[in-house]
Amino acid sequence: MTKAIIFDFDYTLVDSSRGVILCVNHALDKLGLPNASDDEIKKTIGFTLPEIVVYLAGNEHGDKADDFVRHFINKADEVMTPMARMFESVPTVMRNLRDDGYLLGIVSTKFRYRIQEILQRESLLDCFDIIVGGEDVTVHKPDPEGLRKVMSDLSLNRDELIFVGDSEVDAKAAGNARVRFVAVLTGVTPSLAFDQHESIAILNDLSQLPGALRDLLGAVRNPFLTAE
Repeated sequence: MTKAIIFDFDYTLVDSSRGVILCVNHALDKLGLPNASDDEIKKTIGFTLPEIVVYLAGNEHGDKADDFVRHFINKADEVMTPMARMFESVPTVMRNLRDDGYLLGIVSTKFRYRIQEILQRESLLDCFDIIVGGEDVTVHKPDPEGLRKVMSDLSLNRDELIFVGDSEVDAKAAGNARVRFVAVLTGVTPSLAFDQHESIAILNDLSQLPGALRDLLGAVRNPFLTAE
């Protein structure tokens, strides 16, 4: 029986790209490094901050990661929450899922306090039973630690949870945690990229999730349950 729906945050529930672009280039400026294009920065959404500076500036600048993180966070504290845009369907979908009795949660590399700020602004914080942010784990997605923490804290088995995300990192995290995965195409990852992963559904956006759950639950078993 499925008891919980767990979501990635950026590009799954919220478009934070404007704020991320501003903060990344602010941090690069502070380090004396060239600005990155909007498209290149968008590809890094969901990465950890040290991974972003290495991806955009190269391994030779990996030693600047701590300073990059500091400059990014300083700017993000000013602009990230007001610049984040909740996807239009999210409030209705979250409240409908709550009304249907699902536990809801978030597993993200974004700081938990930032997620809470954005959800509070949208009057959605009370919809979520658990939020696992980047500061709550020692290893980030695609490592399954965040999803395993959700299962432990909510006393769930892996067949009682579905993870919803927009990226291959999310799909790999679900695979590593051996839980079912639903992909949404509201990020920068194309549908074809999910073909190599165990996705029980690929949705254009979250407005399709309630219908997909009604169609799937009871008809789809967790593919890992027979692997033991």
